[in-house]
Amino acid sequence: MAHSYTPGLRVTPLAALRKERILPLKGEVLAKEGDAVTADQVVARTELPGNVHSVNVANILSVLPDEVPGKMEKQPGDKVAVDDVIARSSTLFGLFKSVAKSPVGGVVESVSEVTGQVLLREPPIPVEVDAYVEGYVVEVRPEEGVVVETNGSLIQGIFGIGGETFGEIKMVATDPNDVLDASSISVEHEGKIIVGGSLVTSAALEKAISCGVRGVVAGGIDDSTIKEFLGYDIGVAITGTEDKGVTVVVTEGFGQIHMAHTTFDLLKLREGLQASINGATQIRAGVIRPEVVVPLAGQKAEGGPAASVVAGGLEPGTFIRIIREPHFGALGKVVELPAQLQKMASEASVRVLTVELENGGQHTLPRANVEIIEG
Repeated sequence: MAHSYTPGLRVTPLAALRKERILPLKGEVLAKEGDAVTADQVVARTELPGNVHSVNVANILSVLPDEVPGKMEKQPGDKVAVDDVIARSSTLFGLFKSVAKSPVGGVVESVSEVTGQVLLREPPIPVEVDAYVEGYVVEVRPEEGVVVETNGSLIQGIFGIGGETFGEIKMVATDPNDVLDASSISVEHEGKIIVGGSLVTSAALEKAISCGVRGVVAGGIDDSTIKEFLGYDIGVAITGTEDKGVTVVVTEGFGQIHMAHTTFDLLKLREGLQASINGATQIRAGVIRPEVVVPLAGQKAEGGPAASVVAGGLEPGTFIRIIREPHFGALGKVVELPAQLQKMASEASVRVLTVELENGGQHTLPRANVEIIEG
């Protein structure tokens, strides 16, 4: 029997989760296998080479390129500050003098007698990688980083903005249908990850930033809100590098869509606990979903580490979300999976399923129109 691939996302109260914490280039690993780590603990660090600046010393001093090495006041490896003299020339018995100064602070990297150029490199840029989640180091990759394992709740979203951060979960909404607006947010939410209901507004995001909120979780967001918040159209969804001061995770989709009860109830259950949140999203090959991770100290999940994305077969009772019109965003459970292909209004013959929606009623639709929500 042929099978169709059904995308899915996890909403699970307890799972063993592993996070790779890898440096962008080789450096120093600070943690050892078996170490207990906190979310903000630095586990590896390195230095990125500073930017390179070229100074045309031959042109500045009006000398030939092969004369430049003899005019240098600073040699390769020497440190320089802004406006330090790096080369000097004099003509007509010293009556006319010319100097070349450094436009940046850093070190002299090279002097070319072929081009007359001097290369200056700015100081290296330190890069530190933290553990992101509270847990234990289960693997060390020398000079590269570590793998951290934690047992906790995982909630994956549809779309996100901003990178990794962490804070205490605070329920702002009392119902999955509530709209998260500016009036719902105050200074008491500083440093927290706040949870809304069906929609987060542009005004709410601006208020969250001004109040020092670390993260916002909501069911839906309007396209216009994203554009207003970022200042540009998002285009193909590859996010996570935005530096807006707050990380956003949207759990259901675009527009006003009430948060799934499974998701809302789990976040409510974890209120007051520390969570790690990441808005990074990639919808192309190598799918990356935004997430909320809530480590649960002292609780152990059965089985091995969870996969980052769950995808698999549908069966009666599977909880799903419809991802195409006319029932876009609706939630329900699979009732039946007919084996035979059925002809749809488009005249295409496809595999279908029958779903019972949360708000009542049954519908038959293509299996490609749904995604699994593992709860």
